[in-house]
Amino acid sequence: MSKEKKENAIYIGKKGTMNYCLVVVTIFNKGEKECVIRARGRSISKAVDVAEISTRKFLPEIIDIADVKIGSEELEGEHGLKTVSTIDIVLKRKATKK
Repeated sequence: MSKEKKENAIYIGKKGTMNYCLVVVTIFNKGEKECVIRARGRSISKAVDVAEISTRKFLPEIIDIADVKIGSEELEGEHGLKTVSTIDIVLKRKATKK
């Protein structure tokens, strides 16, 4: 995961899954075309849940999962460097049919 912060990036943490789903819905209701869900370590499974719930239940006709990027970061811990897995899930607005 890159270090820059994006305006439409959602960083998954300790809050409930539905809190993050509400943020996704809010971003797309504002008219944005893209949103990135970012997580690392144990929060990765929650990030996948947020993406799936948002695309299948809340906004199935509006958004799709466009890309998934995985990687790892080295973090300084109590016992030296530690490698932590990361994920970026890109959600994009579907093309409108005319």
